[in-house]
Amino acid sequence: MLWQPLFYNARVPKPDSTEFDTFMLNGLPEKHLRGQTISELLVKKEATGLGVAVERNQQVVKSAEHAKTLIEVGDKIEIVRLVGGG
Repeated sequence: MLWQPLFYNARVPKPDSTEFDTFMLNGLPEKHLRGQTISELLVKKEATGLGVAVERNQQVVKSAEHAKTLIEVGDKIEIVRLVGGG
């Protein structure tokens, strides 16, 4: 089994808005609303369900913690999905 990074064609909020912060998502800059959680990010990116793993600043975030974990300015988030194959 392999871990495959998830990349998205998401709408990017206006960069001049003070309600948004920037973090890195799978190596690319991403804007988000202040106070957004990992769980909300996963829903926004349609990356929910079995086989999805999240790493925040090189630490795995347990799925039970997704709803409590806030994304902060400068965070480095990696979202991957387990895929089968050989």
